[in-house]
Amino acid sequence: MTQPMHGTAPSRDSSLRAHKGRLTELDALRGIGALSVVLFHLTTRFPQMFPKADPVPFSFWAGEYRVMLFFALSGFAIFFTLERASGVMDFTVNRFSRLFPAYWAALPLVLAFVWLGDVKPLQITPLAMLANITMLQGFLYLPAIDGAYWTLTVELGFYASMLGLWLLLRKKFDRLEPMLIPWLGLKGLMFVWQGMPSRVAMLLVLQFLPYFVIGMLYYRIWSGQRRWQQQIPYFAAALCVLAWTEALDLFLVGCVLVALFGLVLAGWLRFLSVRPLLWLGAISYPLYLVHENIGFVILLKSQAAGLDHWTALTLALVVIVPLAAALHYAVEMPASRWISSRWRARQR
Repeated sequence: MTQPMHGTAPSRDSSLRAHKGRLTELDALRGIGALSVVLFHLTTRFPQMFPKADPVPFSFWAGEYRVMLFFALSGFAIFFTLERASGVMDFTVNRFSRLFPAYWAALPLVLAFVWLGDVKPLQITPLAMLANITMLQGFLYLPAIDGAYWTLTVELGFYASMLGLWLLLRKKFDRLEPMLIPWLGLKGLMFVWQGMPSRVAMLLVLQFLPYFVIGMLYYRIWSGQRRWQQQIPYFAAALCVLAWTEALDLFLVGCVLVALFGLVLAGWLRFLSVRPLLWLGAISYPLYLVHENIGFVILLKSQAAGLDHWTALTLALVVIVPLAAALHYAVEMPASRWISSRWRARQR
């Protein structure tokens, strides 16, 4: 759900950014994260939703934490858009072209599987369906067409918050880090003030803010705008807020992300940049959009037809992955290019 990563090792000279190559390790990590989320939902979430079904005899428990990786990646990648944007509309069109075409193509596919499969627990009301077209269903407290779409509400809140911060800083990020402290402080306030309006917390992505901050801080190091030593207090602030407000496992996830991004920038994870993982990273957004409910329907119907759980899981993956690839090549990429080119032509 983020833009491709560009770069190699961090440089102190921000002018060198234009000469950096593609930071493929982060693309590979996105691919690993996407596959992990898929396996988590199909092996762990599936029996939770359908306890009478026959799931595969293992639980991919760690997949639930990979979403935090996506948030950190978004924190890193958001600057590729903001630093090139000429204004609010330029940023908005860019984000729209990246998110909505594939999303709108996925909605009828998911609905078709759920309704033709007659899986009642996955069906939602017509009003909720209409709200899902806007991608704002989370802010309206309405159910999503697919359970995995809850993260889209978080992403939209992050984009809105970063756009506001960008404007507040007059489209420059030289004073970004001091602004992160009060933002993180609001997460602490949410922890002690149970009456904080939930929509405010959602818009400011307070629940997941430290993970976004980790990615943002690492982008500033990679781009040459800040040194490692300068970012240490802010990494510490993000981790301290996690330690104070969240359970131990979520704090440890933050620690792992700090270490993981550090290894990437140090060049120690280049071995991850293999074609299968890079390809999964490229199709990760449409894969995220189509994997959960469609996968659940395939698992249920396969088992109803007498297939064993391993065959059912294999069949689900055989359908989901090519479907995501088709969305990527037939919708996501060409639609994004077409919208961007039309917008650039209009700006001339």
